[in-house]
Amino acid sequence: MHEEHLKTLLERFRQGRLSQEELLSRLRGWPLETLATACLDHHRQVRTGLPEAVYGEGKNVEQLVEILEAMLARENVVLATRISPAKAMAVCNQLPGLTYHDTPRLLTGNLQWKAGDQGRGTVCIVSAGTSDLPVAEEARITLELFGHQVEPVYDAGVAGLHRILSHTRKLQSASVIIVVAGMEGALPSVVAGMTDAPVVAVPTSVGYGAGAGGISALLGMLNSCAPGLAVVNIDNGFGAACMAAAINRK
Repeated sequence: MHEEHLKTLLERFRQGRLSQEELLSRLRGWPLETLATACLDHHRQVRTGLPEAVYGEGKNVEQLVEILEAMLARENVVLATRISPAKAMAVCNQLPGLTYHDTPRLLTGNLQWKAGDQGRGTVCIVSAGTSDLPVAEEARITLELFGHQVEPVYDAGVAGLHRILSHTRKLQSASVIIVVAGMEGALPSVVAGMTDAPVVAVPTSVGYGAGAGGISALLGMLNSCAPGLAVVNIDNGFGAACMAAAINRK
């Protein structure tokens, strides 16, 4: 339940279009719901502006089914990250109403309860290469689900600098920019030097041995000399989307 939906319920009650019993039924069990394997925080979106999401890695099919079934029964969007194809197939076979996005490994549902436009502008998502797409797509779908307009700029790494330079106008009109890059992680510094928008950098685990699973990109981004740049954890497209949503919120 998000703030916009809560206001609508209260206004309907005030106008006499919703009975006290119906209102209580909608709010019953709010804000917490205790399950056998989890405690769902249905109040999170009202409190923080961001709905609860499920981190799927490490959870088995039975746990995911229990959690997602409870979330689908609520008037909230459903988002589960890091879901393998095998788990997704098993979960979707038991729970209709979910959609699997194979590139970012996301499960989504209840799109009818997605909040209206929450952003004051557009979030631009830039990826260095095609291998960074899973993380970039995790950020894109998360932001769209949270009610923000997104403009992707993919495969624009520094190995061909003209590619990102050709998008200068788009970068300069964005309210927030997420930059996803592996290897040496140089792209966020270039982008942050081209615009006055805040830049959220996401190092990815893409790269050969000395890349150390994204550590080289992470350290390069943390050592950037470009102002206005912040860094999230390796491969954390979801975290970058949450930060961008907080910055872009009306």
